[in-house]
Amino acid sequence: MTPLPAPLPPLPVTGNLWRTDQLNAVGLNSRAIRQLVNRGGLVRLRYGCYIRAALWEKQSPTVRSLQLIHAHAHGTLTTSRGDFVYSHTSAARLHGLFLWNTDDLIHILLRVRPSGERLGKDVRGHTRPYTDAEVTTLGRLRVTSLERTVVDCAMVLKYRQALILTDHALRLGASLDLMNSMAGNLPGRSGVRNLRRALASADIRAESAGETLTRELLVRLKLPMPDAQVEVQSRVGRHRLDFAWKEKKVALEFDGKVKYFDYQPTAEVLFQERRREKALAEDGWVFVRIEWMDLFREHEFKNRILGALRP
Repeated sequence: MTPLPAPLPPLPVTGNLWRTDQLNAVGLNSRAIRQLVNRGGLVRLRYGCYIRAALWEKQSPTVRSLQLIHAHAHGTLTTSRGDFVYSHTSAARLHGLFLWNTDDLIHILLRVRPSGERLGKDVRGHTRPYTDAEVTTLGRLRVTSLERTVVDCAMVLKYRQALILTDHALRLGASLDLMNSMAGNLPGRSGVRNLRRALASADIRAESAGETLTRELLVRLKLPMPDAQVEVQSRVGRHRLDFAWKEKKVALEFDGKVKYFDYQPTAEVLFQERRREKALAEDGWVFVRIEWMDLFREHEFKNRILGALRP
């Protein structure tokens, strides 16, 4: 008869995120910690830092990415003097900016590149000079300012990733003039052309990453450009369309998952949008609805737009 496995050692009643020394302090030695990780009680987020598995399993990918940053901050309380600032995509996450297809590495900005200090495999250190005005505090964490974050990210991300980030930053109040000024002080720097391109093409009216990518695709395919966030009237009230060619009464709507799941229950949003679309169709409007996958079927996308715009 196979013996039953020994019960898991109990985790602390309070808290969900612990350093190794905190677990040791409540009687959990390295063997007990390893046992908890192997049997699903703990998740090791990084060297010397663990989270309660029951909490980790419930978190969305966005929350998990943030949790990794907080795990780094928690873990470095006893290993670092704290003279660093979270930057690049880590700062973007802490500011709540849209990120598309980026990794979960921790990015920090330092006054000087560390010599003997071990940052860890999951950490990237940067040393481009910064001023006190380019640093803010979010929660208890020191983070690059919104504008500095966009500038840093746009110099290392691909163009479409940078454009999504820049659009959202403008909606959150970032100063385009300040970012252009920062870009002007970086002649010859790697990535500065990508940064300037993103700043020149950014649009504060984009309400989601999907809308940004839709606009970028329209430009790249040299299609007639619609107006964004167009208000129209129907028998059931006033409505706002993502994009519209008003003279031709053609609307282009992005039906991305984020648009529905972040605000209202999906069923209610869909009901209201279909009700609105039916009323506008009575007035002669034609709708082209696209989803994420349509943004990567470029020939089909172009044909659908041109077909809708034909008389």
